[in-house]
Amino acid sequence: MKRSIGILTSGGDAPGMNAAIRAVARSALARDFDVYGIYDGYLGLYEGNFFKMNKGSVSDILFKGGTILGTARFPQFTDPEVQDKAIEQMRKVGMDSLVVIGGDGTYRGAGDLCKKGISCIGIPSTIDNDCPGTDYTIGFETALNTIVEAVDKLRDTSASHHRCSVVEVMGNHCGDLALYAGICCGAEIAITPEVGFSEEEVIARLQHFDAIKKHRHALVIVSEKLTDVEKLAEVISQKTSFSGRATVLGHIQRGGSPVPYDRLLASRMGDYAIEVLGNGGSNFCIGIRDDKMIATPIAQALIQPKNFDQNLYDMFERLA
Repeated sequence: MKRSIGILTSGGDAPGMNAAIRAVARSALARDFDVYGIYDGYLGLYEGNFFKMNKGSVSDILFKGGTILGTARFPQFTDPEVQDKAIEQMRKVGMDSLVVIGGDGTYRGAGDLCKKGISCIGIPSTIDNDCPGTDYTIGFETALNTIVEAVDKLRDTSASHHRCSVVEVMGNHCGDLALYAGICCGAEIAITPEVGFSEEEVIARLQHFDAIKKHRHALVIVSEKLTDVEKLAEVISQKTSFSGRATVLGHIQRGGSPVPYDRLLASRMGDYAIEVLGNGGSNFCIGIRDDKMIATPIAQALIQPKNFDQNLYDMFERLA
C-alpha cells in the first residue's frame, strides 16, 4: 500500500523550518510517497486544511525564514475528541503518517496521535535549543548569529559612553542562547536559568570590572523570564559608574534567512525522518548527537532534561 504522509509546523517559527519542509517533501516524493502540506499546525490538521504537494511546492524555500505552512497555537488539541476529528480529516485523503516540525509541545501532540495509531516523527525546530534528544535544534544557529550581530553594534555605542548594555535574549527555560552569545560577544556576565540570577552578584562583579580592570564598557546577556532588564539597568546606573541601558531583542531573533548550518541541519533531519518512517519507525523524534543523526522515542525525549553544558559555562567564566 502506498504511503501518504502529512507535514506540519507547530509552535514558534524558527529559521530553517522551510528547509526541513523541503527535505521531508522531496525525500518522501523520491520514495514515491504521497505528501500533504498542512496549514497552521494542529489547527489545520483538525480543520482539514491541507493540500497535496509536489516537488514544485517546495521550490525556492530553502533559504527563506519562517514557515510556508504557517503555525498556530492550538491548546485544544490535548482533547481526545479533537484528536479523533483530526484523524478523521487525515483518513479522508488516505493520510497515514505525520512529520511534525517544532518543539516539545509539538512532540506531545505527535505522541498523542501515535497512541491512536498514527505514525509520527518529530523534527526539533526552535531557536531556544531546548529540545531534549538532540545537541542542536533547527533555528538556534541563525538566532545566535542575529544576537551576535545586534550586540556587536550595541558595543560600539556602549564603549563611547561608558555604558553597561543589558541585553535580553530568548531561550524560554534554556540558557543556551545567552551562554553562547555571551561567549561570542565577549560579555562580562551571562545570566541563564541554569545558573540563576542574583542582582547583588551582578552589581558586585560590575563594580569589580570597573574598579580593577578599568573597563570602558560592560555587557550583560540575560536569558528571558529571569528578571526585568529595564529595572536591572536602572540599578546598574545607581550603584555602579556605568550608565545602564536595557535592550530586549525580542522576535527579531526568530526572523531572517537561515544560516548555512541550519539549512544543512534541517535537510539532514528531514531526510532522516523519512528514512525512519519508511523503515517502519514511529513515535520517534530526530536529533543530532556528535554530528550523527539519531532517533529517540518521543516519550523518552519528553522526560529527559535538556543538558546544560556546565563545562562551556565554566570556560565563559574564565574568559570573562
